[in-house]
Amino acid sequence: MQAQRLVIFFVLFTFAIFMLMPFAWMVLSSFKEADEVFTYDMTWLPSTISFSGYYRALTEQPFLKYGLNSVLVSLIITAAQLTTSALAGYAFARLNFPGRNLIFMVYLSAMMIPSQATVIPSYILIRKMGLIDSYAGLTLPFLAGPFGAFMMRQFFLSMPESLEEAGIIDGCSRFQVLCKIVLPLSKPALASLALFTFMGAWNDFMWPLIIINRDAMRTLQVGLSLMRADLYPDWPMMMAASVMATLPIIIAFLLAQKQFIQSLAFTGVKY
Repeated sequence: MQAQRLVIFFVLFTFAIFMLMPFAWMVLSSFKEADEVFTYDMTWLPSTISFSGYYRALTEQPFLKYGLNSVLVSLIITAAQLTTSALAGYAFARLNFPGRNLIFMVYLSAMMIPSQATVIPSYILIRKMGLIDSYAGLTLPFLAGPFGAFMMRQFFLSMPESLEEAGIIDGCSRFQVLCKIVLPLSKPALASLALFTFMGAWNDFMWPLIIINRDAMRTLQVGLSLMRADLYPDWPMMMAASVMATLPIIIAFLLAQKQFIQSLAFTGVKY
């Protein structure tokens, strides 16, 4: 048994090393000079630590503007999805209305539709609404989604109904029960959904590339792709920009890590 654990640990550790190697190469290359990134003899460590790549990314490129656009778009989408998913999930989990299960199945079937199949219809609608090159155009198609509603519904179903019944007996409405009793107990699920939604919105590339024409409205992922358009790209600057673009995701995960782990543990609790 001990030998099997050691083998499993070694295999997982090896996979972890291989997964971290590209990220380590990106971070180390961001501190190199341009002529050190790609050499005949591969070197991991820079000969001298240089922050010129970070300086050029912040001064020669509108990196901060791209980053601000990505932050605003990601926060708007995350806040909207938390709101709509909590309301829809609670309605499907607790409210009894005609055709509830059928409506939920139809709504859930939208998860089977590839996102690429809805790009053209979404673009036509956004263009007819006059929302091209705007924050509304970037966020409107993603303000609600079936995954969040499904996730919150499953979490609400695992909660004891006795807590809600006690609130209703005390005179609370359904909306007050949701806000004062259910949602405070749903912080792990909300934190997990917020993390997934923020990561998806932050890393989205296709939709901002299609919907945005002006440079001032580009998000960070589109801006990073434009840095590679040069004939002789500035690799240290690109690596530095990629490192800075990855930091918000790491920070978001660290902030939500405790709640994320609690949500995984909560799924095994039975009442």
